[in-house]
Amino acid sequence: MIVPPKLVAGDTIGIVAPARKITLSQLEPAIEKLEAWGLETVMSKNIFSTAHSYLAGSDAERQEDFQRMLDDPKIKAVFCARGGYGSTRIIEGLDFSSLVKNPKWIIGFSDVTAFHLQLLNQGIVSIHGTMPIFFGREESEVSVESIRKIILDGSCKIEFQPEAANRPGVASGPVIGGNLSLIADALDTPSAPDTNGKILVVEEVDEYYYKLDRMFTQLRRTGKLKNLAGLLIGHMTDIKNSELDFGETVFQIVSYAVRDYQYPVAFSFPSGHQDPNLAWVHGANGVLEISSLKVTLSYPNIYSPNE
Repeated sequence: MIVPPKLVAGDTIGIVAPARKITLSQLEPAIEKLEAWGLETVMSKNIFSTAHSYLAGSDAERQEDFQRMLDDPKIKAVFCARGGYGSTRIIEGLDFSSLVKNPKWIIGFSDVTAFHLQLLNQGIVSIHGTMPIFFGREESEVSVESIRKIILDGSCKIEFQPEAANRPGVASGPVIGGNLSLIADALDTPSAPDTNGKILVVEEVDEYYYKLDRMFTQLRRTGKLKNLAGLLIGHMTDIKNSELDFGETVFQIVSYAVRDYQYPVAFSFPSGHQDPNLAWVHGANGVLEISSLKVTLSYPNIYSPNE
């Protein structure tokens, strides 16, 4: 896997909006924070376009903006401003080949999962982490700092409390995944992930319990859960019942989906649509350790040439 280099003071960060609309006032806290880190910021040309009522510009504008950020050698990392919906509308028109010669971090979560999965299949690691729209929230400070530690310090270690439903064990392998809906959406497309030997991370927001079960069942039926090295269940935020109670918890839905497999499983991984939303490196080799005392996901050496 290709790992982008660490950033240093004076490097330039690009901010692009591949999905839902964004405003300058929503971005100002992120610009201030990045500049406090000693980094310069550049916003994409059409980032405040009004060409669409929901999306941050037309598909052509958003694709053009993202491609320019990918190709510009002065840009050392690209933050996706926010999620929502829209990334999959432009992903087929993007050319990621410039990242092979000039690797740079692509950063975001939620709808940005589409890009993480595509980059994985291009052999390029990226960062699953919070986005500029959240930088101004006090509760996001730890989440924002976790990105700084990766891009400037080169370190990533996440430790959290265990759940009774966990399946203990130790696993190692590339860490991949993100939003469950986007993973399911990628199946049978060029972005579909090879999950064999991987530590899969899954999180979701604002879904019905029965739909959550349907997506896990789909992953099971397509073999994506069969040969994992390990499974991390992130925040399952605002999961709700429809008019009829589904009658199963998130713990029960996941445990049933992986009932025939023996790999380690941990719930309450601090990643997803609530804080803390700690950054982790998508596609890089990680080590997952699950015990009755704690759960740890660590990356022994993110910038190792062997990654």
